[in-house]
Amino acid sequence: MILTMKKRIVLSLLLVLGLLVVGCSSNQEASKTKTKFLSIATGGTSGTYYPVGGAIAKVISENVDNVEASAQSTGASVTNSRLIQKKEVELAILQNDIASYAYNAKNDFEGNAVNNMRGIATLYPEIIQIVVRSESGIQTIDDLKGKKVAVGAPGSGVEANAKQILSTFGLTYDDIDEDFLSFGEAASRLKDRQIDAAFLTAGVPTAAVMDVAATQDIKLLNLTVDQINELNSKYPFLTGVEIPAGTYNGQEQIVNTVALKATLVVQEELSEDLVYDITKAIFENRDALVEAHARAKDIKAETAQDGMTIPLHPGAQKYFDELK
Repeated sequence: MILTMKKRIVLSLLLVLGLLVVGCSSNQEASKTKTKFLSIATGGTSGTYYPVGGAIAKVISENVDNVEASAQSTGASVTNSRLIQKKEVELAILQNDIASYAYNAKNDFEGNAVNNMRGIATLYPEIIQIVVRSESGIQTIDDLKGKKVAVGAPGSGVEANAKQILSTFGLTYDDIDEDFLSFGEAASRLKDRQIDAAFLTAGVPTAAVMDVAATQDIKLLNLTVDQINELNSKYPFLTGVEIPAGTYNGQEQIVNTVALKATLVVQEELSEDLVYDITKAIFENRDALVEAHARAKDIKAETAQDGMTIPLHPGAQKYFDELK
């Protein structure tokens, strides 16, 4: 009887141990589906990339299982291409011209192509704005000669655009007093009257420009039809666009300029299923993006491949194919 009781106790202990082993195995299985963390490289906090990237990260985190995404403030387009290349971030927002240069090893990327970058979608027009202080006397591109001009952070997409426009109309850095500044730095220098003009490439309205317009009189340089056509002929990704009157304080007239496309890109190495889920989450929760930032009104599935300058990731391609 005593032996039988001991056997029962032993068996009970073995059963408990067995359950513990099973429980540990279950926990190990659960760990296999642990949360995957994704970083989205954006831009400066005074631009449009950062808030839009933050909204995209939130949508991904809330709608893709076992994924937590976050937005990182960076030096924007050129920097973001390098971060993708080095696999330091999984997604990034950048200009479609810089995406093309990076993928095809042109300009600053000569001999160092970013081969592992693939597209998810183009997002919204990025408008090149040449902001000048009204008291500076600058009326045209040619009037920038001899002036203190912010041309973007070194190696940024803004700087690339500044060079494109200056060179098209016969100017170089030798003709201006160039200053390499981020959006926020350029806005601060404009407000303090330390520079005369600044190149900015972003969705409108741009927070940095709104900040300056709230404290002093500014204007945006207007490009003529001929100038826009000349830029588009030389750089096909630069297309004519209007900045509506009233976009900024004191801006009473429509301003004609050129724009590129902000593009969401991803590491090629991410799985097709994951990128499909990310793409689906973005476009099926567009209202949440629009609620977070007005620029997201331009994020639409039907225009998401317009201006795409690099190959789509298979996961994104699968989602868009399903919509056909």
